[in-house]
Amino acid sequence: MPCDYENFITKVYQKTGINLALYKEAQMKRRLTSLYQKKGFASFNEFFQALNNNHELLNEFLDRMTINVSEFYRNGKRWDVLDKTILPGLITNNSNPKIWSAACSTGEEPYTLAMVLSKHVPLSRLQILATDIDENVLAKAKLGVYSERSLNEVPKEIVNKYFNAEGSYFKVSDEIKKTVTFKKQNLLADHFGGPFDLIVCRNVLIYFTEEAKEELYQKFSAALKPGGILFVGSTEQIFNPNTYGFETAETFFYRKK
Repeated sequence: MPCDYENFITKVYQKTGINLALYKEAQMKRRLTSLYQKKGFASFNEFFQALNNNHELLNEFLDRMTINVSEFYRNGKRWDVLDKTILPGLITNNSNPKIWSAACSTGEEPYTLAMVLSKHVPLSRLQILATDIDENVLAKAKLGVYSERSLNEVPKEIVNKYFNAEGSYFKVSDEIKKTVTFKKQNLLADHFGGPFDLIVCRNVLIYFTEEAKEELYQKFSAALKPGGILFVGSTEQIFNPNTYGFETAETFFYRKK
């Protein structure tokens, strides 16, 4: 029933912002048909009615649709360094830091940033830009609903303070969501804007060629204020930071000279 599926795609997009038409149709249709039959539904129309009325089922569906390879507080020790060593110096003379989470995926990283920064800056003054090239992961990020496994590294007091349980899923609180603005961006092709106090781009550069990495380091450097910090992933150490106008602040943290 092609019209049933097309209707389903439209309704899911209206409800969640996730555009199933961006996925290969035969593959996605097969996957979803298997899912709704397993749940005991007879058609896409019936399945959508259930999704519309059942938060838990909707969250499970969204989890299946967007492959979640990220998590909150990923590599927790690095976030401790950001919290205790980098941020105090960074915001001493700046109570309105300009922050960018580049290639933010499904939102765990910018929301973690907001939670860590909340110890140093009132949430009402926080503005975090979060960008990614994939519209569907951005739509998932804006919804702010995550499976329990994404919260494995989150300190208990932060879970209690900034997440609301929805069955076996967790929703980021509105006060944290308000601090983040999501936007589509191609790192290699688009202008970076700025100047930023802090740029976080983690576990992404490993997928680029050496030439592309060099170009991105130059662009990140140009987008930072003097004294601003670039925070990279745990497999992405910059071995020649001087080339890009950086100095090592801490392992995986680079300060613009």
